[in-house]
Amino acid sequence: MTTLPDGRIVPPLTADEPTTLMSWLDLHRATLAVKCAGLVDEQTLRTPVEPSPLSLFGLVQHLAEVERNWIQRVFARRDVPPLYGDRSGFALDRSRTFAEVFAVWEREVAVNRRICAGRSPDDTGRLGAEEAAVMGGEDVVSLRWILVHLIEEYARHNGHADLLRERIDGVTGS
Repeated sequence: MTTLPDGRIVPPLTADEPTTLMSWLDLHRATLAVKCAGLVDEQTLRTPVEPSPLSLFGLVQHLAEVERNWIQRVFARRDVPPLYGDRSGFALDRSRTFAEVFAVWEREVAVNRRICAGRSPDDTGRLGAEEAAVMGGEDVVSLRWILVHLIEEYARHNGHADLLRERIDGVTGS
Protein backbone atom coordinates (compact mmCIF):
# COMPACT_ATOMS: atom_id res chain seq x y z
CA MET A 1 0.00 0.00 0.00
CA THR A 2 1.44 3.33 -1.10
CA THR A 3 0.43 6.58 0.56
CA LEU A 4 0.89 10.12 -0.65
CA PRO A 5 2.57 12.70 1.60
CA ASP A 6 -0.88 13.98 2.66
CA GLY A 7 -1.93 10.48 3.79
CA ARG A 8 -4.16 9.53 0.87
CA ILE A 9 -3.85 5.92 -0.24
CA VAL A 10 -2.89 5.31 -3.86
CA PRO A 11 -5.16 2.75 -5.54
CA PRO A 12 -3.37 -0.55 -6.21
CA LEU A 13 -2.01 -0.96 -9.73
CA THR A 14 -3.19 -4.57 -9.93
CA ALA A 15 -6.36 -5.58 -8.14
CA ASP A 16 -9.75 -7.07 -8.85
CA GLU A 17 -12.53 -4.84 -10.13
CA PRO A 18 -14.35 -4.21 -6.81
CA THR A 19 -11.08 -3.27 -5.08
CA THR A 20 -10.06 -1.01 -7.95
CA LEU A 21 -13.40 0.81 -8.05
CA MET A 22 -13.62 1.29 -4.28
CA SER A 23 -9.96 2.35 -4.05
CA TRP A 24 -10.42 5.06 -6.65
CA LEU A 25 -13.63 6.25 -4.99
CA ASP A 26 -11.85 6.36 -1.63
CA LEU A 27 -8.95 8.33 -3.14
CA HIS A 28 -11.39 10.93 -4.42
CA ARG A 29 -13.22 11.03 -1.08
CA ALA A 30 -9.88 11.58 0.66
CA THR A 31 -9.02 14.32 -1.84
CA LEU A 32 -12.16 16.21 -0.86
CA ALA A 33 -11.16 15.91 2.80
CA VAL A 34 -7.67 17.25 2.02
CA LYS A 35 -9.17 20.21 0.14
CA CYS A 36 -11.25 21.09 3.20
CA ALA A 37 -8.63 20.48 5.89
CA GLY A 38 -7.73 23.30 8.24
CA LEU A 39 -10.44 25.74 7.19
CA VAL A 40 -12.87 27.55 9.49
CA ASP A 41 -16.60 27.96 8.86
CA GLU A 42 -16.27 31.43 7.35
CA GLN A 43 -13.73 30.17 4.80
CA THR A 44 -15.86 27.17 3.76
CA LEU A 45 -18.84 29.47 3.18
CA ARG A 46 -16.93 31.74 0.80
CA THR A 47 -17.97 31.80 -2.84
CA PRO A 48 -14.71 33.08 -4.32
CA VAL A 49 -15.16 32.02 -7.95
CA GLU A 50 -17.60 34.62 -9.24
CA PRO A 51 -20.23 34.53 -10.51
CA SER A 52 -20.67 30.99 -9.16
CA PRO A 53 -22.39 30.59 -5.75
CA LEU A 54 -20.32 27.43 -5.15
CA SER A 55 -18.60 26.98 -1.78
CA LEU A 56 -16.74 24.14 -0.09
CA PHE A 57 -19.55 24.03 2.49
CA GLY A 58 -22.07 23.47 -0.31
CA LEU A 59 -19.85 20.94 -2.10
CA VAL A 60 -19.57 18.79 1.03
CA GLN A 61 -23.34 18.96 1.57
CA HIS A 62 -23.90 18.05 -2.10
CA LEU A 63 -21.52 15.09 -2.02
CA ALA A 64 -23.16 13.76 1.17
CA GLU A 65 -26.47 13.93 -0.67
CA VAL A 66 -24.97 12.25 -3.76
CA GLU A 67 -23.56 9.44 -1.60
CA ARG A 68 -26.94 8.93 0.09
CA ASN A 69 -28.87 8.98 -3.17
CA TRP A 70 -26.80 6.59 -5.25
CA ILE A 71 -25.81 4.00 -2.67
CA GLN A 72 -28.64 4.08 -0.15
CA ARG A 73 -31.68 5.08 -2.23
CA VAL A 74 -30.80 3.62 -5.62
CA PHE A 75 -28.55 0.64 -4.86
CA ALA A 76 -29.77 -0.47 -1.41
CA ARG A 77 -33.34 0.70 -2.15
CA ARG A 78 -33.68 2.40 1.21
CA ASP A 79 -36.33 5.04 1.76
CA VAL A 80 -34.15 7.72 3.33
CA PRO A 81 -35.02 11.42 3.35
CA PRO A 82 -32.83 14.15 1.88
CA LEU A 83 -30.19 15.46 4.25
CA TYR A 84 -30.58 19.13 3.31
CA GLY A 85 -34.14 19.75 2.19
CA ASP A 86 -33.58 19.18 -1.49
CA ARG A 87 -31.73 16.35 -3.13
CA SER A 88 -29.00 18.54 -4.59
CA GLY A 89 -27.57 19.55 -1.22
CA PHE A 90 -26.25 22.83 -2.60
CA ALA A 91 -28.61 25.06 -0.57
CA LEU A 92 -26.50 25.92 2.46
CA ASP A 93 -27.70 24.67 5.85
CA ARG A 94 -26.48 27.59 7.94
CA SER A 95 -27.94 26.05 11.10
CA ARG A 96 -24.92 23.72 11.12
CA THR A 97 -21.22 24.34 11.40
CA PHE A 98 -18.86 23.08 8.73
CA ALA A 99 -17.60 20.47 11.21
CA GLU A 100 -21.17 19.17 11.54
CA VAL A 101 -21.72 19.12 7.78
CA PHE A 102 -18.38 17.36 7.29
CA ALA A 103 -19.34 14.78 9.96
CA VAL A 104 -22.62 14.11 8.10
CA TRP A 105 -20.64 13.50 4.89
CA GLU A 106 -18.26 11.17 6.75
CA ARG A 107 -21.21 9.27 8.20
CA GLU A 108 -22.77 8.82 4.74
CA VAL A 109 -19.45 7.55 3.38
CA ALA A 110 -19.11 5.06 6.27
CA VAL A 111 -22.66 3.75 5.77
CA ASN A 112 -22.02 3.36 2.05
CA ARG A 113 -18.76 1.49 2.57
CA ARG A 114 -20.66 -1.03 4.71
CA ILE A 115 -23.42 -1.37 2.11
CA CYS A 116 -20.92 -1.98 -0.70
CA ALA A 117 -18.59 -4.32 1.22
CA GLY A 118 -18.52 -7.74 -0.38
CA ARG A 119 -20.98 -6.80 -3.12
CA SER A 120 -20.38 -7.63 -6.76
CA PRO A 121 -20.15 -4.83 -9.32
CA ASP A 122 -22.86 -6.78 -11.16
CA ASP A 123 -25.35 -6.39 -8.28
CA THR A 124 -28.12 -3.97 -9.18
CA GLY A 125 -30.28 -1.25 -7.77
CA ARG A 126 -33.27 0.62 -9.17
CA LEU A 127 -33.54 4.18 -10.34
CA GLY A 128 -36.48 6.32 -9.34
CA ALA A 129 -38.95 7.38 -12.02
CA GLU A 130 -37.25 10.76 -12.63
CA GLU A 131 -33.77 9.25 -12.94
CA ALA A 132 -35.09 6.42 -15.14
CA ALA A 133 -36.71 8.95 -17.48
CA VAL A 134 -33.33 10.65 -17.96
CA MET A 135 -31.83 7.24 -18.78
CA GLY A 136 -34.39 6.54 -21.49
CA GLY A 137 -36.77 4.56 -19.29
CA GLU A 138 -34.25 2.03 -17.99
CA ASP A 139 -34.51 1.63 -14.23
CA VAL A 140 -32.02 -1.15 -13.40
CA VAL A 141 -28.48 0.05 -12.69
CA SER A 142 -25.40 -1.94 -11.70
CA LEU A 143 -23.22 -1.16 -8.71
CA ARG A 144 -20.37 -0.87 -11.25
CA TRP A 145 -22.19 2.00 -13.01
CA ILE A 146 -22.98 3.68 -9.69
CA LEU A 147 -19.36 3.50 -8.48
CA VAL A 148 -18.01 4.84 -11.77
CA HIS A 149 -20.57 7.65 -11.59
CA LEU A 150 -19.51 8.49 -8.01
CA ILE A 151 -15.84 8.55 -9.07
CA GLU A 152 -16.78 10.92 -11.90
CA GLU A 153 -18.85 13.09 -9.56
CA TYR A 154 -16.03 13.41 -7.03
CA ALA A 155 -13.40 14.03 -9.73
CA ARG A 156 -15.45 16.87 -11.19
CA HIS A 157 -16.21 18.45 -7.83
CA ASN A 158 -12.65 18.01 -6.56
CA GLY A 159 -11.63 20.17 -9.50
CA HIS A 160 -14.06 22.79 -8.23
CA ALA A 161 -12.65 22.33 -4.73
CA ASP A 162 -9.13 22.97 -6.09
CA LEU A 163 -10.22 26.33 -7.47
CA LEU A 164 -12.19 27.28 -4.36
CA ARG A 165 -9.36 26.39 -1.98
CA GLU A 166 -6.78 28.27 -4.02
CA ARG A 167 -8.98 31.38 -4.00
CA ILE A 168 -9.68 31.03 -0.26
CA ASP A 169 -6.12 30.79 1.03
CA GLY A 170 -3.74 30.09 -1.84
CA VAL A 171 -3.33 26.37 -1.10
CA THR A 172 -2.83 24.32 -4.26
CA GLY A 173 -2.20 20.66 -5.07
CA SER A 174 -3.81 17.32 -4.24
